[in-house]
Amino acid sequence: MASLPPSDASPRRTAVPTGTASPASTDFSASTDFSASADSPARTDSPAGGDFPDGPDPAGQRQSYHTGRLEPEQLAATWVDQFARWFADASTAGAGVPEANAAVFATASADGRPSARTVLLKGFDHRGFVIYTNYTSRKGRESAENPFGSLVFPWYALERQVVAIGAVERVSRTETEHYFASRPRGSQLGAWASHQSQIIESRDVLDARAAELAARWPAGTPVPTPPFWGGLRLVPDTVEFWQGRTNRLHDRLRYRRASTTDRWAVERLSP
Repeated sequence: MASLPPSDASPRRTAVPTGTASPASTDFSASTDFSASADSPARTDSPAGGDFPDGPDPAGQRQSYHTGRLEPEQLAATWVDQFARWFADASTAGAGVPEANAAVFATASADGRPSARTVLLKGFDHRGFVIYTNYTSRKGRESAENPFGSLVFPWYALERQVVAIGAVERVSRTETEHYFASRPRGSQLGAWASHQSQIIESRDVLDARAAELAARWPAGTPVPTPPFWGGLRLVPDTVEFWQGRTNRLHDRLRYRRASTTDRWAVERLSP
């Protein structure tokens, strides 16, 4: 059992050592080929009786995982330190993991209809994982009306996955403005230009809006943070670390927060 340090208002980033292998590290310089094998049959019919288009049959595509293993004694004392280890491995894996901070963020509406999309992690510490978005987007609206979500980091070349589940909250305006100021100017203007998740008539509408904003804030002029744009923090109740193994008998170790305290238990899940 390990407890987290007390929360505070100032954002803290766990230091991630570069060039140093973690205790559970493996050499990932050679990426795994996940393409279909040459003898994978093309799909010709459906087991359910339906028609499928010609092409590779996903049921015939299989990959055996053998890169590493994960045991409880290899884990760090806290989930954030363990995530930092694996994030460092993913960030230095080269072409096999082109965007280590890419994750699938799942939310649901108030009536339980789910949605998911790929986002980019922009920070993590003992409080949770931070992404940034337009608050009027679907994920922004759903996070407000049903403040729970999940992040999945699929690091395929490493045969690893991290799944975090918990409550979703907005980060402070100070944190949002600090991050927004660090963005490239084009991304800043894009945040203003996009009415995210809303239907538009054409690409021309979006381009015209971007050009108008570029004229409003010419190069060298600070672009203010949009009031409808900001950070979301997923505050995890569970963080699962998944390591692929042979015969689908994978290693799944999960940090779980006790319901009434800030102490965490580590438990093994059946694959």
